[in-house]
Amino acid sequence: MKTYVSNEYDVIVVGAGHAGCEAALASARMGEKTLLLTIGLDMVAFMPCNPSVGGPAKGTVVREIDALGGEMGKNIDKTYIQMRMLNTGKGPAVRALRAQADKWDYHEEMKRTIENTPNLTLRQAVVDDLIVEDGECRGVVTNTGARYRAKSVVLTTGTAARGRIFIGELNYSSGPNNTIPAIKLSESLERLGFKLRRFKTGTPPRVNRHTIDYSKTEEEPGDKEPRHFSFTSRDEDYLTDQTSCWMTYTNPKTHEIINENLDRSPMFSGDIVGVGPRYCPSIETKVVRFADKDRHQIFLEPEGRKTEEIYVGDFSTSMPEEIQLEMLHTVAGLENVEMMRPGYAIEYDVVDPWQLTHTLETKRIKHLYTAGQMNGTSGYEEAAGQGLIAGINAALSAEGKPAFTLGRDEAYIGVLIDDLVTKGTEEPYRLLTSRAEYRLLLRHDNADLRLTEKGHDLGLIDDDRYAEFLAKKELIQEDLDRLAEITVHPTIAVNEYLAGLGETDLNGGVKADVFLRRPKVTVEDVERLTGKKLAGDRYVKEQVEIDIKYAGYIKKQEIQVARLRRQEAKKIPKDIDYDQIEGLATEAREKFTKIRPETLAQAERISGVNPADLAILSVYVQNGKYAKVQK
Repeated sequence: MKTYVSNEYDVIVVGAGHAGCEAALASARMGEKTLLLTIGLDMVAFMPCNPSVGGPAKGTVVREIDALGGEMGKNIDKTYIQMRMLNTGKGPAVRALRAQADKWDYHEEMKRTIENTPNLTLRQAVVDDLIVEDGECRGVVTNTGARYRAKSVVLTTGTAARGRIFIGELNYSSGPNNTIPAIKLSESLERLGFKLRRFKTGTPPRVNRHTIDYSKTEEEPGDKEPRHFSFTSRDEDYLTDQTSCWMTYTNPKTHEIINENLDRSPMFSGDIVGVGPRYCPSIETKVVRFADKDRHQIFLEPEGRKTEEIYVGDFSTSMPEEIQLEMLHTVAGLENVEMMRPGYAIEYDVVDPWQLTHTLETKRIKHLYTAGQMNGTSGYEEAAGQGLIAGINAALSAEGKPAFTLGRDEAYIGVLIDDLVTKGTEEPYRLLTSRAEYRLLLRHDNADLRLTEKGHDLGLIDDDRYAEFLAKKELIQEDLDRLAEITVHPTIAVNEYLAGLGETDLNGGVKADVFLRRPKVTVEDVERLTGKKLAGDRYVKEQVEIDIKYAGYIKKQEIQVARLRRQEAKKIPKDIDYDQIEGLATEAREKFTKIRPETLAQAERISGVNPADLAILSVYVQNGKYAKVQK
């Protein structure tokens, strides 16, 4: 039994946004005495921007978080007001689940979960400084002078780090949603030698739903078929009374107002120096960048059931308040809209992520981890995924256990972290399906098959859930074997069915798994045509169908993964002196020295490194020349 001294913890997490919540919950659930410090208790898991979870790539991250034993998937399944599967007409590698959240319920439910988690203390405080002893982080100091000591510390400050809000000519020091900013912690990091940079993000105005003319907009309802982010959610609990979102468009008049007032936009006046997100630009940036387009789509998204506020999606702006209202009044359906909150831009500090390892521990200070938007990412999902990995590793470090990482072939979270620590980022990083070279293996539907065993090994998946997972795996194999035994005969019904699909007739009997390889044939139709029922539920059948239809493509990616793993197994000594390696290009030498790649595979992914540089490094390490230099 552990004994504790007051103000002493195993793990301290600073910041209770989406990264901090996952980090703290993971640490506490792994048995570590954990302290979660937040500037404001009312900002726990708050959604200062779009009240939604999921979307392309991001939705898969949420499923991965759930498969590992994290909380985001469970929380959104308790608090959504709409659920939709995107890209249903495309292949399984790019299908994406997205939920519209009740932002207040989401915050309250996550706060309730944290408050009732054993080993976890939630406390309001502003952290000003870090306690660093002999190159190791051993705690934090708050603005009241309170000192909290720990074996590991995780920083997840989000956009509060020296945050500054911009609305037209007005700008002031602030965290998101007019909360207290964290000023001195950034100064502490700089004193410790960390390289910081300024990024910018923004949010659109909110309007009163009663003042919208919905007859001029396009309705986007939720899905009737049950959808879930968490593998533990049940179909019978699926929300049938869902709230619609709506779509409208800007027009030339909107663009004219924006162009006439660009000198009043801090994005164009030079007041904002931080780099904004390329994939989620402000409306004024879109109008300037895509001057040939006469309209841009706008989404009207409810912020919850207990508020009249509507989020004007894809209309992020830092224009003066009166210009924002003038812009809104040009949009179809918003001609008489009342603005409840103006949009704003926020500039904040980030830690250049090349200063981190794949565990999200900083290279400069041991036992110090960073996660979320302070690592240069955008989005709640990317933050939560990092927070989970940082929290896991902080807990493992506190116990003196080996670290935990995910590879690019194992999870989108692995792709995200590897991109950050290997390539860094010059702008707010957004995860895209195109960033994952093995995306057919990293699907929304199979996140549990990829990661649940790892979550169980970490102690984040309990035995009951793990038993259910093993039972699902057995059913998948049973149904695959069953389809390999069932014969589909060329009956009149079968060939009429194929003709209806535009497929060629069946001339002779074939096994059901071969029959299922036809693009438009479904498992349910195989069952109907043969009269043979499979054992699994719809989720098992989904896996079976994908496994069979995409077997050839999956096999090709598995061969590529095998090569990657061979390269990942080739470790590079941590203290290698790249100046001693003759023949390296100057850029490669500088990048290797800066990033300190851990494996040859990681070295290969560094931008600016060409095959010749990699070959020289590989020969140098594998031929033992490194050891001779050290002697």
